[in-house]
Amino acid sequence: MTTAITTLHAALQRAAAIRPAVGGFPYLAETLRQAGITRCRMAVPSNAMLYLSAAGPVAVQGEPLVTGTVGVPPFDREALIAALRADQGGRTTFPEFVAGCWKAGVVWYDVDLIARTCTYYGADGDHYVETYPPVDV
Repeated sequence: MTTAITTLHAALQRAAAIRPAVGGFPYLAETLRQAGITRCRMAVPSNAMLYLSAAGPVAVQGEPLVTGTVGVPPFDREALIAALRADQGGRTTFPEFVAGCWKAGVVWYDVDLIARTCTYYGADGDHYVETYPPVDV
C-alpha cells in the first residue's frame, strides 16, 4: 500500500469518527485537507472518486450508477440544490447523494479543499458552485 493510500484511509477513518450526522461534509473536507489532500474529483456516472495530494493521486471505484450506453439527464440546478440540501440535512446517504447528482444531470464534480468550494458540472458545461464553511477538527 502506498503512502497516499494509507494517508487517505486514515483521513477517511478519522473523518467518519468525528463528523456529525447533519452538516458533516465540512468536517470530512477539513480532515482530508489536513491530511494533505487538495482536491477530490468525482466522475458521477461511474461513481469513481479521484483524490489528489502531494503524496500522489488515489482512485476509489464505487459501484457504477450506470452501465452500458445511456443518455445523460439535462442539468437541473434546482434538483441538484435539493439533493445537496437533503445530504447536508442528514437525510441521505452518500450513495443516495451521488444518485441525486446524476438525476440532476451532474456528470462530475470537483471539490477544491483549499478554496473550500464544490463545483458540479453538467455535460453541456452548465455548472453550479457552492462554498462550504471552515471548521475546526
